[in-house]
Formats: sequence, structure tokens, C-alpha cells
Amino acid sequence: YRGGYGPFTPGFVTVPYGDADALEAAINENTVAFLVEPIQGEGGVVIPPQGYLRKTREICTRHNVLFIADEIQTGLGRTGKLFACEHEGVRPDVVAIGKALSGGFYPVSAVLSSREVLGVFNPGSHGSTFGGNPLACAVAREALKVLVEEGMIENSARLGDYFLGRLQRIESDHVELVRGKGLFIGVVLKRQAGGARRFCEALKERGLLCKETHEHVIRFAPPLVITREELDRALERIEEVLMMD
Repeated sequence: YRGGYGPFTPGFVTVPYGDADALEAAINENTVAFLVEPIQGEGGVVIPPQGYLRKTREICTRHNVLFIADEIQTGLGRTGKLFACEHEGVRPDVVAIGKALSGGFYPVSAVLSSREVLGVFNPGSHGSTFGGNPLACAVAREALKVLVEEGMIENSARLGDYFLGRLQRIESDHVELVRGKGLFIGVVLKRQAGGARRFCEALKERGLLCKETHEHVIRFAPPLVITREELDRALERIEEVLMMD
């Protein structure tokens, strides 16, 4: 994803995902923050080892380093919790959210943190042309209200378990493994399957939209309002496509 882009913001050091020891080894007196996705989305719905987020939270606290969670894809019910970090009981210092914040209706994103952290900004020191847009804020407030009042987070957890289980039972020679949390699932294909794109295109022809990531992963992220009946219809098409030559 870095090819063809740049120059990049200086000062960032990349450490292996899921390796808490590598994070601690990389921290020095100049380290101010650790930025991480609780589950890697564009990476192919990659879930870190159990305890990784909790351990990195402890490392950040011990070294006085801010823990920043990128929950733009995973937040707001996508994984069956309001935020994916909640699966390990972790509270970040800073959380970035977007996408679902408006229910897909209006472009809006936000940064969540404490007064202690955000208080470093003084009035006028940081601005944006479209920041604080009243319509965007009104839409976001209603989207959050609906998310909670209509039980979409619980629906994601319940139907996500069902969806994951059904996908894992499909006996396809193309599939290496299926992983995910809530309604955020990746079907990892074997290298000899010919890439994920042809499967995504076949599903599109059958009325089902999904996305290939890292060439060999089919990523499913259905709407949080989906019903079991709709999932069953989707699963019929998914199984049909995964069984093709």
C-alpha cells in the first residue's frame, strides 16, 4: 500500500504486528506514542494474538507512551463491541474513529481522548476547513443513538458468530482459513486459488459486495442491521462461489 506514495511523515518506526516484545525494544527516550489497529483491516482482517493489546497497553503505561488506537474500521460495533479494544478490556489514550460514525450517510470522523491529551491544543492552533461541521455532527449524534438504541452492536456480535461459524464449515479446496470478530471477517485463500479478486467479482455478479485485500483475502463487512435471513441468502451465494473451479 506504500508503493507510489510519499514522502511519508518522518519519525515513525514500524514494528511487527502482534509482537509486544518488538514494541518494547523499539521504545526509547524520544518515543511519544504507539499507533495500532486492534484488528488490521486492509491487512486482511488480521487478529493479533490474545493478550497483545493488553500487553502493549501495559508497556505504553510503563514507559509513559500514548496508546493510540485506530478504530476507523473496527470501531462503532463492527467487531461486536463498541470498540475492538474492549475485547481485551483495553482503554486507549487516543482513539481515531470515522466511517460508521455517520452510518455511511455523511463524511465525518473524530478523535477521542482526555482533556489532558487534547488540552495541548490551544484555540486556533489546529484547525480544518470542514472541522466541526454542524450537519456532520448532527448526523453523527443520531447515528450513535441508533447504533445503541436499535441493538446493532449486539446484532454484530450475535450474527458475527453465526456468520463466522457457517463460513468455517464450508468445505472448499480454495480456503486456507477463516478469521474475524463480529461482522468483520476475512476468508484467507490458498495461493493456488488464483487470487481473491475473481471470487469477489463472481459474488458481485450474484448481488453480493465484498472486497479483496492483500490479493488472497476476501473481506466481508456486512451492514450491522443485517438479519439472519439475509445472511443465509448471502451464505448460499458465498458457498456456491467458493466451490467453483
